[in-house]
Amino acid sequence: DSHTSTAGAFNAFAAGIDRTESAGIWKRGETWFRVPESIRINLKGRLLKNVYAKDLALWIIGMIGSDGANYMSVEYHGEGVSNLTISDRMTMANLASEMGAKNAVFPADKVLGDFLGTSIENMQGVWADDGASYFREIDINLDEIVPVVAAPHNVDNVKTVSETAGVAVHEGLIGTCTNGRIEDLRIAAEILKNKKIKKGFQLNVIPASDKIFLQAVSEGIITILMESGASILTPSCGPCLGTGLGIPASGHTVISTANRNFQGRMGNVKAEIYLASPATVAASALTGVIT
Repeated sequence: DSHTSTAGAFNAFAAGIDRTESAGIWKRGETWFRVPESIRINLKGRLLKNVYAKDLALWIIGMIGSDGANYMSVEYHGEGVSNLTISDRMTMANLASEMGAKNAVFPADKVLGDFLGTSIENMQGVWADDGASYFREIDINLDEIVPVVAAPHNVDNVKTVSETAGVAVHEGLIGTCTNGRIEDLRIAAEILKNKKIKKGFQLNVIPASDKIFLQAVSEGIITILMESGASILTPSCGPCLGTGLGIPASGHTVISTANRNFQGRMGNVKAEIYLASPATVAASALTGVIT
């Protein structure tokens, strides 16, 4: 899958291959890659309250463009990396393909060690050499990032939420491989608790896996979401790529935590898609407009 790059959060080289290449591997037993050039992104500081990794990832894509890292390896460096959780890093690495990158990778640091239940000393991480050369270096202050959306019909058509506030939306999607983890569902539940989504609005929630689904049940998150009026769908790609339930109607506008918003992505060329964080999707579900 093109979003296999998600595993870069675990200090792994992970890149998707297409169906034709898969068939070639079955035939030949091997494949090949060109060693990619690298982009170094230096992160400083900490994300502000109500700003999330999805906002940061879209911000970067809006800055460099959907082809700004074509066939390159994106490395995340700097003290700001230590302020990103594994879930945050998975979202960031997931969206590497949306900037054209071959892969994205984070260091094998204490955050990863704590997640894996081991020490840095016990991890044999692979990282850039001191003095490595880069195609491009980008410095980002995390405390300058604000909530954003990617407006139709391109993932690099990035605007701030304040710029798009008030745009009518008919359907929301919280989930997919980009933002279907338990942390994402907790964020949505916190916003929707003891509230009702706007009448006529369709909010679909897709836990990223059966394990996350069961954890959300045990934590009471599913109850909160259903009481707010959300529909809980089976863990899968689902409406993200126009399969199963949740395909939008003609003329409907969707606000989604997924990773792509090109025309027809969700199964209907007559629908529009905005990409956003789980918090922005949940807040917009209450009002029926981008919020």
